[in-house]
Amino acid sequence: MDSSEYRKTLRDMTPAQKLDAMQRIYNTARDLKAAGLRMQHPDWTEDQIEAALREAFLYART
Repeated sequence: MDSSEYRKTLRDMTPAQKLDAMQRIYNTARDLKAAGLRMQHPDWTEDQIEAALREAFLYART
């Protein structure tokens, strides 16, 4: 899909569809970050992973 098709697709979406798409993108980014943290820190608990995710997304840190 080229950029003009992409822009048309976005224009044609309802606000609810755009919000849904944004939520799916956010959830995917969060899942990928969590997977990366688990690989880097296999000894961390899920609570530690969640805390690191909150910090990373709150302050937009990597």
